[in-house]
Amino acid sequence: MSTSTTIATKRATPSLAELFTPKLVTVLREGYGLAALRADAIAGLTVAIVALPLSMAIAIGSGLSPEKGLFTAVVGGFLISALGGSRFQIGGPAGAFIVLIASIVERAGYEGLVIATAMAGIIMIAAGYLRIGTYIKYIPFPVTVGFTTGIAVIIFASQVKDMLGLDIAHEPAALIPKIEAIASAIGSIRPSTVFMSLLSIGIILGIRRLRPNWPGMLIAVGVTAALTAFLHLDVATIGSRFGGVPRMLPAPAFPEITLAKIQAAVPDALSIALLGAIESLLSAVVADGMSGRKHRSNCELVAQGFANCAAVVFGGMCVTGTIARTATNVRAGAYGPVSGMLHSVFVLLFMLVAAPLAIYIPLAGLGGVLAVVAWNMAEKREFVSLIRSSRGDAAVLLATFLLTIFVELTIAIAVGVTLGAFLFLHRMAEAVEVETGSVLIADDQADSAEGDGTDMPRVTDEGVMVYRISGAFFFGATAAVGSVLDRIGAQPKAFVLDFSEVPFVDSTAAKSLEGFAKKLNRAGTTVYFTSTSKHVRRTLLNAGLRRPLVLYAAGIEDALAAARESAPTQAG
Repeated sequence: MSTSTTIATKRATPSLAELFTPKLVTVLREGYGLAALRADAIAGLTVAIVALPLSMAIAIGSGLSPEKGLFTAVVGGFLISALGGSRFQIGGPAGAFIVLIASIVERAGYEGLVIATAMAGIIMIAAGYLRIGTYIKYIPFPVTVGFTTGIAVIIFASQVKDMLGLDIAHEPAALIPKIEAIASAIGSIRPSTVFMSLLSIGIILGIRRLRPNWPGMLIAVGVTAALTAFLHLDVATIGSRFGGVPRMLPAPAFPEITLAKIQAAVPDALSIALLGAIESLLSAVVADGMSGRKHRSNCELVAQGFANCAAVVFGGMCVTGTIARTATNVRAGAYGPVSGMLHSVFVLLFMLVAAPLAIYIPLAGLGGVLAVVAWNMAEKREFVSLIRSSRGDAAVLLATFLLTIFVELTIAIAVGVTLGAFLFLHRMAEAVEVETGSVLIADDQADSAEGDGTDMPRVTDEGVMVYRISGAFFFGATAAVGSVLDRIGAQPKAFVLDFSEVPFVDSTAAKSLEGFAKKLNRAGTTVYFTSTSKHVRRTLLNAGLRRPLVLYAAGIEDALAAARESAPTQAG
């Protein structure tokens, strides 16, 4: 005869220091040797090759000069990897921010963007230390697909001017005015610019198909720049529009701050913080799925906050975790956060060495890069799937998508999350059922092969009712359950309500049960609650559902036995 002993251990709560220790420290504690450094160096170089053209293209698409994207990749990308809670996260300027940044720059200029981004960084730091990052995962999938696809549409529209070489003195940030400006200038198309755009897209797509491991975007930018330089093509370039790219980081600087500027920047700061948190944590989740590792979301948020503050101090823009570059980092065989730090160092080295050559890069070539980014960013398959799945998901998706395009990203996310929450509550309420046992004297029934069709105990006592609630009993389900209970006709001598399949009760539902129990008590009915879990019973007791209003029993059989014992007393 053998005996086994099970020892229940309570998982220790991690300390604040453990929760916010950067992954870099974790990796170094594991032991970091030459082989790991070699793997990180190769991965960092691979990511830098991808990040170089993207950083410039995203900055230009946002209405800024190209070096601001490079400064962001160097400063912001370094800090995200050094301080973050993800082992493989790569930070830098992201295509998702193009719409938001362009709108801010149009309204408040670059100074307004700097103040809003720094405030967003502080918000993200506070959110991380308050452990709000844990809840970002609850944003509904239709919302992320909706705003991501909407952003992709706007990014593509923002590149039409440079891809066609149109003469537009001032291009609006909003989509409808932008389309109107493009339509009015359509007669100024330049064939050489269109050729460069199509060549850039063709090279990227061709290399992706034939040589997927080659840096297609960098090759496309290099080829179009070489043709522009040697053939002296009449196309807009970084040199003709911006005068070139500096070789070094600028000295740290920050605009003068006033209360009025802070108040004006609050909505933009909240938008940047929300989008940055969503984008970075989605990227970290993608890295987890590819690598099998686990990130710490709140530590990641804190790193994002510090990185945003530092990036704008050094002349950059909004920075966040980037899904495509992070995935490239994982596929390139990175060992840890050092690869992201080295990626920033390599981008800085490229600036030192190749900055003079940047003047030949055609804006049409970078426009082709962003056109491909927008196409990849639009989650086409998921969009169609959600449209077909259910009316509720389709409504959330379309509302988020259309509001992103025609109104504003923050409003789109807020409305999408709210609609998604109501949809969830509706579905949860529909899932709650009320089962009734046999009441009074039932007719004889033939047993089926499966029994009598219910696992509830058969009630043989006249004047005893047994009901069971199945599902989470919360405020959304209160009306449905209440209507069932209120339809009880003759008042029984005992009423048993079983909670064995109720994982959760909220205060609203508990209060509704209190009113129902008082109604039965006034009619002389004894109320029994059975099989309540510790958490459910605590909520019920706090709502006033205690003796003598309600009696608690371990199970239905116990409640029925108690009802039988008390029957003679009640009769007397």
